[in-house]
Amino acid sequence: MKLCLDVGNSQMHGGVYRHEELICQFRRETTKASRDELGLFLVAVLREQGVDPARIERIGISCVVPAQVHALRNACRIYFQREPLFVEAGIRTRIRIRTRNPLEVGADRIANAVAATRHLAGRNVLVVDFGTALTIDAVSGQGEYLGGVITPGLGLAMDALGTKTAKLPLVEILRPEQVLGRSTTESIQSGLYYGYAGLISSLAERLKTEAFGDDDCRIIATGGFAQLYRQAGLFDEIVPDLVLRGVSALLDFNPADQKDDGESEP
Repeated sequence: MKLCLDVGNSQMHGGVYRHEELICQFRRETTKASRDELGLFLVAVLREQGVDPARIERIGISCVVPAQVHALRNACRIYFQREPLFVEAGIRTRIRIRTRNPLEVGADRIANAVAATRHLAGRNVLVVDFGTALTIDAVSGQGEYLGGVITPGLGLAMDALGTKTAKLPLVEILRPEQVLGRSTTESIQSGLYYGYAGLISSLAERLKTEAFGDDDCRIIATGGFAQLYRQAGLFDEIVPDLVLRGVSALLDFNPADQKDDGESEP
């Protein structure tokens, strides 16, 4: 079995795969944690979900929080006796990264691209990821990561309004029935929900044209707030565990104790 971790700026999302089947998953707030805190948490959460930690054969990690890499690596070594595979330069991805500086592309964006090419082989794809930052990335049907956009995520935007203004409150992020807000809270909720709907729609249309021209593409969404837009008609599909699928695939591409060129051909 494979333990896959997606460590973002706000949350850690983890899952265990038996071959290609996701058999359990869990979340934890991303905080500065020690090796032992992380190791004990992972062992405990797996046992709570009926997974024997001793049966974990491989561990893969997508981490965008550099300060946690050392603790994560040592937690895996000590509590699982496994050397984790981090999504980083030098591993085999089976995609070609067509950006100006491939080394600066985030691990989560690479994992999403890998999963997208596996999930929709031969199709052009836009991946919308609702993380702390909202990202939209273009992946060609030829297995090329072409780049994308990064903008503050919904939660970050709401926090900014609530903490950087004198009178605007923090609000629950939800889908209002109408755009016209009749209170301050409703107005913020409307601005967040419909504002980001418009942002995603506009950016996706421009990315599709610039990346793929007149060719068709599919739009996949993932991340915490993706479900909020399920009925908005913005996406063709929502895949909640897309990053984890990508990490699982990368474990398959990179056998233990073996590394290869990150831009290797399929």
